[in-house]
Amino acid sequence: MLRVSNLKISINEDKKILKKLILKKLRIKESELIKYTIYKESIDARKKGNIDFVYTVDVSLKNEAKIIKNGLKDVVEIKNKNYVGVKMGSEKLNSRPVVIGSGPAGLFASLLLAQNGYNPIMIERGTDVDTRTKDINNFLLTRKFKNNSNVQFGEGGAGTFSDGKLTTRIKDIRCRKVLEELVNFGSPDEILYSYKPHVGTDILVDVVRNIRNEIIRLGGEVRFNSLVTDIEVENNAVKSITINEKEKIDAQVVILAIGHSARDTYKMLHKKGVLITQKPFAIGARIEHPQELINKSQYKEFYNHPRLGAADYKLIEHTSNLRTAYSFCMCPGGSVIASASNEGEVVTNGMSEHARDKVNANSGFLVNVIPSDFGSDDPLAGIYFQEKYEKLAYNLGGKNYNAPVQLVGDFLNDKTSNALGSVEPSYKPGYTFVDLRECLPKFVTDSMKEAIVKLNNKLDGFAMYDAILTGVETRSSAPVRIVRDEETLQSSNVKNLYPCGEGAGYAGGIVTAAVDGIKCAEKIIQNYNCIIK
Repeated sequence: MLRVSNLKISINEDKKILKKLILKKLRIKESELIKYTIYKESIDARKKGNIDFVYTVDVSLKNEAKIIKNGLKDVVEIKNKNYVGVKMGSEKLNSRPVVIGSGPAGLFASLLLAQNGYNPIMIERGTDVDTRTKDINNFLLTRKFKNNSNVQFGEGGAGTFSDGKLTTRIKDIRCRKVLEELVNFGSPDEILYSYKPHVGTDILVDVVRNIRNEIIRLGGEVRFNSLVTDIEVENNAVKSITINEKEKIDAQVVILAIGHSARDTYKMLHKKGVLITQKPFAIGARIEHPQELINKSQYKEFYNHPRLGAADYKLIEHTSNLRTAYSFCMCPGGSVIASASNEGEVVTNGMSEHARDKVNANSGFLVNVIPSDFGSDDPLAGIYFQEKYEKLAYNLGGKNYNAPVQLVGDFLNDKTSNALGSVEPSYKPGYTFVDLRECLPKFVTDSMKEAIVKLNNKLDGFAMYDAILTGVETRSSAPVRIVRDEETLQSSNVKNLYPCGEGAGYAGGIVTAAVDGIKCAEKIIQNYNCIIK
């Protein structure tokens, strides 16, 4: 197979001309072409007054050796790189593998184990995705919060109620498996080649349900409303887990994919002696602009072209106090959502549906936090740091889950807002005007102010007076790392316990978490035979 890159099509040309471009590039006749598939699609908007779609395609020909010999530019030979599983081990299992958590890491770990005949038990503290969706919608209407059925907890994890971004920096063949499985279970085919693939929460709900049903069909078990309250360790190895303080399950191997908000589980693990360390993360607020403003800034005169959709951005600024302020989880045409995992907290995140057709664009606007900011050597100090500002936000908002809000112009001038401008906050259930300095550390707000002004030179309108800042965003990543051995992927001091995914501090997004889940499942497959004693 050949990979042909740098095939450009003008924004006003039909994608059907790709075949013609391939034939021209390879200098072949149509009869020599067997098939082609799009490997990657990206947008080039660097030239003023011009936007191109740029394609990389994989091509099968009748005589590939001839083309390779010609040494054509932008043409390379590739081997068909598909995910290949690992060889099954010989040690016998005493009990079924247990996977704690049903976010991307837990789902894909369970799926791979089920596909290989291991009949895993996937345990989820929250509810199934349909019940969870109803509970979240009910909270937005009534403000009645459920601790184990919310944007953080429940089937699919926090990623289910997000933009469903699938971008990642890691180069791993497992990424392709993740994308292909997502397509198998209902995601659009375009995620296989889009340069910035996303699914959208409206589709993810169905995908998550479909994966769960496949795990069950293959012999796995999925248990909801099942909080792991204890792990029994004997001779420095996992022996069993306890659910809801009463039901014990034998567990020779456990994948710990708990997500970054399972604070009670972190505390239980720390108490049991599992090695946990502090980890940097970031906090700040959501910044919200009119989507049209972002489109115009990024696409200029092409901003409303039907082939482009909602524009996004990625911004970063190193500030004079030696911090870094940056955009995070940018959601074009989306909403700011309430994302607390406990009563008496206000936490924000962003969410988009697949169409990305809402009137506002929003992004996390965060500043890095390091362990020395926590004020304690306690491994869980980052959690307490998060809690402090989430509770401040809750209290400032009115103790009713309103989010603290400030216009960007007023934020820059240290002034509490008293009226909205042209941007309506999308956060529900409601908002309260505050001075965000009262619910964020000074070094964070100082960094945000400096960065907003400078970033306006990179993205025209970023410092728009009427833009909205909604606080607080504190869950960009886990504030701890559950330490594991790099070779075995097991806890450094508890055998057969596999800390996994974003909650363990080893991933940052849907794809990387899913890949980490696959890696942990592979280790179990390599070590054990699927036949239970």
